[in-house]
Amino acid sequence: MPEVEIFSWNPPWPVLRVWVGWRVPWRRPINNFGDLLGPLIVRGIMKQRGLGPGALRPARLLSVGSIMHFAQDGDVIWGSGVHGDIADEQVTARDLDIRAVRGPRTRAFLLERGITAPEVYGDPALLLPVVLPELREQAQRKRYGVTVIPNYLDLDQNPAWRLSPKVLNPRAPLARVLSRIAASELVVGSSLHGLAVAESLGVPARLVRSAVEIDFKYRDYYEGTGRPGYSPAETIREAIAAGGEPPPVFSPQALLAAFPADLWPPSGAVDQLPAESALT
Repeated sequence: MPEVEIFSWNPPWPVLRVWVGWRVPWRRPINNFGDLLGPLIVRGIMKQRGLGPGALRPARLLSVGSIMHFAQDGDVIWGSGVHGDIADEQVTARDLDIRAVRGPRTRAFLLERGITAPEVYGDPALLLPVVLPELREQAQRKRYGVTVIPNYLDLDQNPAWRLSPKVLNPRAPLARVLSRIAASELVVGSSLHGLAVAESLGVPARLVRSAVEIDFKYRDYYEGTGRPGYSPAETIREAIAAGGEPPPVFSPQALLAAFPADLWPPSGAVDQLPAESALT
């Protein structure tokens, strides 16, 4: 039976977080929560639409994350983005089935290479309340003031992040990360998906400039949600003082309509998707 591979970047990482860690054989998956969202969201929408199991044709689907450099000819792209600091020659695919991309900078990158990409923007993480509506309920019961979520590389390399008692490790169990974000009054940090998940739930969020990631993916996300004039903070303290950015200008309907449902056969009962008013 043909299958659709839902790509997720989650390579093994040294257990020992010191320089000698790379020299010993102990490894475990990175489990950076943002990189785990793609399969969760895709399978959630499949369930709601009564799709699968199996597939109408063998395929590989890339969704959440700056993972375009992993694309291969023939792949389907729904909401993925370009990383920005990956060498151009590592982006080798040219025959791609693009349904949506994270933002206009990713689209421009693809068009420059002769790859057709529609003007359908949005990180699929913004659809999280569609597949996990219980998070919307958790967002009504605040238990935390400020939550700080760094990019996992910032957390490993910059002691300033680890010193804050408000820091949430982005490699903590996925359910814990999502629940903490939902129950926060403000989210700040350099984790792109910490910001996107917060904003999907109506939680104000502010980017703290990363010391290890270039601006490309953040600009792509903010421009794809109608905010080219976003203002990153330089420090956690500055981000907390500034509060959240204006909320995304984003309708989930276009991204939902672009979902590649044609990859799977219908399987049975369909769970009704929430109306647009319930998602924004």
